[in-house]
Amino acid sequence: MAYTMCTMTLIQYLCFAIAYIITSREGIEMGVLSSLEPAEVFYYFEEISKIPRGSGNVGQISDYLKRFAEERGLRVIQDALLNVIIFKDATAGYEQEPVLILQGHMDMVAVQEPDCQKDMRTQGLDLGVDGDCIYAEGTSLGGDDGIALAYALAILDSDKIAHPALEVIFTVDEETGMDGAREIDLSMLRGNRLLNLDSEEEGIFLASCAGGARVCCTLQAASDMVAAQENRTVCRIEIKGLLGGHSGEEIDKGRGNANVLLGQVLYRLCEQFPIQLVSAEGGLADNAIPRRAVAEILPGEDAEGVAALLQSCAAEICGELQSVDPAVAMDVTFAEETAVPVVFSVADTRRAAAMLAALPNGVQRMSADICGLVETSLNLGILRLARGSESLAAEFSVRSSVESAKEALIRRLFAVTELAGGTNTVTGAYPGWKYRTDSPLREKMIRVYRELYGTEPRVEAIHAGVECGLLGSKLVDPDCVSIGPNMRDIHTTEETLSISSVGNVWRYLVKLLETKE
Repeated sequence: MAYTMCTMTLIQYLCFAIAYIITSREGIEMGVLSSLEPAEVFYYFEEISKIPRGSGNVGQISDYLKRFAEERGLRVIQDALLNVIIFKDATAGYEQEPVLILQGHMDMVAVQEPDCQKDMRTQGLDLGVDGDCIYAEGTSLGGDDGIALAYALAILDSDKIAHPALEVIFTVDEETGMDGAREIDLSMLRGNRLLNLDSEEEGIFLASCAGGARVCCTLQAASDMVAAQENRTVCRIEIKGLLGGHSGEEIDKGRGNANVLLGQVLYRLCEQFPIQLVSAEGGLADNAIPRRAVAEILPGEDAEGVAALLQSCAAEICGELQSVDPAVAMDVTFAEETAVPVVFSVADTRRAAAMLAALPNGVQRMSADICGLVETSLNLGILRLARGSESLAAEFSVRSSVESAKEALIRRLFAVTELAGGTNTVTGAYPGWKYRTDSPLREKMIRVYRELYGTEPRVEAIHAGVECGLLGSKLVDPDCVSIGPNMRDIHTTEETLSISSVGNVWRYLVKLLETKE
């Protein structure tokens, strides 16, 4: 009996040791995702999740990608903007196949819960697994577009996958205007078939997308600084609990925009009371529908009247959004402060509130050519007025698949802001991606998908922006398709990535690479 127990213990130990070797790489401690398949993809997804890589903070991830290539003897280019291009020769027998460009962006929308203490500029993510979903504790996950990096690195690291010559592009700061794609030099590339890995729904091949731009509407205070006074009552208004979401993917869902709601509330107050705006803050990215916005005001002599109107506004907001944003709430607090720096006078506050209430937001027009596709929209993603500041800034993401409609909407923003006495700037403009009728890449991808799954993929256009338009403009006769696994609630702290879908897309990618013309 003792011998049997000892033998079983030894067997159990050997099984554990084998499992550890399989699920850990190069002696690295097993990670949260180490038991998931495909192991090679989730290994790299977890590795890059340890690196802070919010937009504008891509130095570490760019250097990681460069080192990855150098350690494997792969040719690599890292440009001044920190874009990275890695080259890998075709495997034996695939030298005559068309060169394939794989592409994704290395930055993510870095947002976090109000009570999350993580410094996303210096710290990585805390990953978790819930059933079929991967998430990050208290923050966005960065599946958009970290999964593209993971797929590409797993392919580049493999000596078992047959493939044509690969040119792999990792761009910077896609989420803040596609700056990397705009400036990158692709003149050294041989390929024209570009597979973008920045989509969020399995089984859909994207073949066209909207163009866009960032517009900042700024209103300067006309009055001089109002001296801080003692014992001032400050009213704090917080709108919270909204679902938010991606301003391209979810703009047609009817979800509340915290900045827009706050502007409406402020204008309601200005209609009845001589309030003064102290500060305002809402949203973290122009391309994310803001879930929370906060304003501080001086309510004047009738604090009770202000409180009653705010209570009525809160009930109206909750009633209007009950079906799409069931957790929306508005908190109102009053507090005495000894020194409150106030720049915006009663008149300035009314101008600011009127501008915010008049600025358009949301879907402006649906496509006349593609049923269900949003043609033109905009999102008031960021609202900023710091205490003591002389200017209020409202930042929009404008999108349209029709260039003239995009420009017309931008002019409308200019007109409203100018009427309020403000100014405007446009940055980060990028072109749309036009549908290509004759696409050898798409035809091959559809054929492979049909062979693998026995069904047809859906070929669609989307309202969100991807980098194919900008990158394609730098290629000769560009042929682009965008795919990706299932993700939900990207650009929010509820973002999730489907484990099974990552596996499905991985198997498809491998088969696509191994299939000859």
